[in-house]
Amino acid sequence: MAFLEPSHPAEVVDIIRAHAADRRKLAIQGQGTKIGLGRPVTADNTLSLRGLSGIVSYEPEELVLTAKCGTPLAEITEALAAKRQHLAFEPIASASLFGPSNEGGSIGGVLAANLSGPRRPSAGAARDHFLGFTAVNGLGEEFKAGGKVVKNVTGYDLPKLLAGSMGTLAALTEVTVKVLPAPEKQRTVLIPVADAAAGHGRMIALLQDAFEIDGAAFLPTSVAARSSVDLVRAPGSALIALRLSGAPGSCADRCGGIRQLLGVPSEELHSTRSRTLWAEIRDVAALLPDEGCLWRVSVPPSAGAKIATSLATGDDWLMDWGGGLLWIARTESSAADAAQVRAALVECGGHATLVRGPEILRREIDVFARDVPPALLRRVKEAFDPHGILNPGRMYRDW
Repeated sequence: MAFLEPSHPAEVVDIIRAHAADRRKLAIQGQGTKIGLGRPVTADNTLSLRGLSGIVSYEPEELVLTAKCGTPLAEITEALAAKRQHLAFEPIASASLFGPSNEGGSIGGVLAANLSGPRRPSAGAARDHFLGFTAVNGLGEEFKAGGKVVKNVTGYDLPKLLAGSMGTLAALTEVTVKVLPAPEKQRTVLIPVADAAAGHGRMIALLQDAFEIDGAAFLPTSVAARSSVDLVRAPGSALIALRLSGAPGSCADRCGGIRQLLGVPSEELHSTRSRTLWAEIRDVAALLPDEGCLWRVSVPPSAGAKIATSLATGDDWLMDWGGGLLWIARTESSAADAAQVRAALVECGGHATLVRGPEILRREIDVFARDVPPALLRRVKEAFDPHGILNPGRMYRDW
């Protein structure tokens, strides 16, 4: 297998066109931090897009940034921070899930995987910030979609289609994203609770109040004990973590209002401690065991505690998005166990993704839930990659 690393979009066109002509398969990747996410790809060669790197344009006043797809996320984060802006969907530093690194990979990889962090319920998913792109389809044809404006109403919303497609429809070469002003201040209120049901109920009630909470998580006792933040470990119990962002005075007033309303012992994290905790919640790896399978389960927020109780063994799980997202570590690695996880979600309408697991299991099952009719999936694949040469099998066994 050859490792192909083009430095110009025209080379990507030539490589894919040549492989399409010979019906040879290509594994598509950016920085390579998400190789463990999805089913293993069997391909003739690997097309790495990390050579397409660099910020093409950044217009802070217009809240728009365009970059080549292989640009490291760290480079983009640094450029935005210099203008007190950020990617509001809080992309996960995915490498920490698959190795010792805490790198976030490339901007193209983040969008192709549609990875979003704790601010997802209030700020939207990665796909909601994906304005436009240039890409190459499975026939080696370059095409563009979207633009550099927040609202684009011409034609189909292809950025949303490619977000989360894991390189199975096209190879992104350049992307444009919406950016937003970074909060001046953030604080986190920590509330010790007895168990998941009590914590979940209190969290839901506070989210429905007028506190403008932009991060709400539940940490079981052993998960809280793994945090590097001393005030998170100190209570020795399960915790609710509520994040509030904005102007310093507003954050202080809202935190004070929550603590006064509760009338129970609580703690408050400022700046560095707060950012550290939410990075741990976002990236997950430091808080949960690194053995066995790691499932990312999306459910209606009201069902969070019930599903966690039915699927989690012990305390090796955590709840984010106010109950809408569960990260669950399970020791068993089998197709039967995967079926059990998904069967538990049928009634509530949730879905589960196997984020990390042994290769043999990822070959055996669909890592991503199939929530689209198979016939429609086939038509989409055939429209973009009729010969099935791009990341074959990465999402589904027959796709």
